[in-house]
Amino acid sequence: MDTMAEVGSEEELRELIGHPLPRVRDKERGSLHEIHRRWLARSPFCVIATAGADGACDASPKGDPPGFTLVLDDTTIAIPERPGNRRADGLRNILVNPHVGLTYFVPGRGDTLRINGRARLIKDAPFFDLMIVQGHRPSLAIVVEIEQIFFHCAKAFLRSRLWQPETWGPDSVPSRALIAQALERPEDSLEELERYYGPDYAKKLYR
Repeated sequence: MDTMAEVGSEEELRELIGHPLPRVRDKERGSLHEIHRRWLARSPFCVIATAGADGACDASPKGDPPGFTLVLDDTTIAIPERPGNRRADGLRNILVNPHVGLTYFVPGRGDTLRINGRARLIKDAPFFDLMIVQGHRPSLAIVVEIEQIFFHCAKAFLRSRLWQPETWGPDSVPSRALIAQALERPEDSLEELERYYGPDYAKKLYR
């Protein structure tokens, strides 16, 4: 660790990476364009980043059928909260620090849509009826007031070859059941965990 040379200022950072081109620096907008709306309508997945009052961070995946993010108006979107593990790390962060960052993915596309803004937790609203999936009406929604929105280039996806099936290796790491037994539920047998995370697991997504 003592041999690491740390960057300590933006000036030093800029000496290393340079400055963005004007078209990159100025590409952010403060409201939704029709193209942003079309992207959100096709996106089934996003990651939402939050930070608590003490600066501790969280990045949580959110996924549902394409179009799960509801556009309320040109500067406001809503994301349904579905049943999960109840840790609520990101939700608790929003209660004390509303600043959030979201990245929206469209499978097969390398570019992504980024949104930064301020979030609130809403426990009920008429638009919840538009978020019902498999009979599940969300108990919460994250409503985000957009401050910045822009598209991010595909270089990370091209470098990682993320969408190329020949690079995938889902069995090269321990199964979900093995991970649970080793790190989370050592009292349960592997057979029990494999059954829990087996084909019927998908039937529990909305309950």
